[in-house]
Amino acid sequence: MKWDEIPRAERSRIVRMRRLWATRSPRTFTEKVRYKMLRDHRPLIVTFADKAAVRAHVAALVGERVLPRAYAILDDPKRLMDLALPDAAVLKPTHGSGAAIVISPDAAPDTRLPAASESWVYRHVQPAAAPPEQLVAIGHHWLGQVYGQGPNREWAYSRVPPRIIVEEFLTTTTGGIPDDYKFFVFHGRCEYVQVDAGRFGDRTQDFHDRSWRHLPMSGGPAWAVPPPPRPARLAEMIALAERLGSGTDFVRVDLYDLGDRIVFGELTSYPAGGDSPFEPESFDATFGEHWAVPRRYR
Repeated sequence: MKWDEIPRAERSRIVRMRRLWATRSPRTFTEKVRYKMLRDHRPLIVTFADKAAVRAHVAALVGERVLPRAYAILDDPKRLMDLALPDAAVLKPTHGSGAAIVISPDAAPDTRLPAASESWVYRHVQPAAAPPEQLVAIGHHWLGQVYGQGPNREWAYSRVPPRIIVEEFLTTTTGGIPDDYKFFVFHGRCEYVQVDAGRFGDRTQDFHDRSWRHLPMSGGPAWAVPPPPRPARLAEMIALAERLGSGTDFVRVDLYDLGDRIVFGELTSYPAGGDSPFEPESFDATFGEHWAVPRRYR
């Protein structure tokens, strides 16, 4: 979505005032995410949303060892023409979520890059299916988009300089795709852990409390069968997530366990843009109980 395509309601001060009034007494998790989206305009939240700037923030808190290797951070997509990419790499826009071009020899041989105009997606392709000129076209499309539906929705993304980051392709020590661990950190304490597996195949999703008790809830995808085993380094990941989640009322911290190291994924202030599904719905209130939103963000 480009700036001139954002609906007027998402830029209207009147709409913003109505939404501020409507969200003044949030109770559930999704209500509190929407409350935060409208009110929390601290520079810290912009740093969280910026896939390039957040790297320095993470390094300052816990050290560079947890960061994925960055091959390049580009303001001009044309530089992809001259960039010597390894056989496996990941390209992402810095100013949004849900878009990535993953290049590796393990991709299905018949998978192709999306058209540039339809490239705000995940796509896993082999190196031969990723010619630089197509990557440049996708990069130009990414940099011309506004993520988050405008300043009356996911405000922070509208403040992030649009760039392209090229990072290492993460695999476990056995060569597999790592599970994605998402830690829900409220006021510096992790309460829940979401596990997403099978990103490029049959995706599963499971929720646990911090003691690894499986929660009888769904966020959409099916549960894994058998259930995900308790990670050997769960305590280490929780401690890391809580350190990264300090200094704010809520943030979701995404990490990967590669076997020989823990790697940072992202910091998310607005899971699902304030529309996280909960089944049964009662868990929306349960998650919200851990979160005391401030009257004013400072």
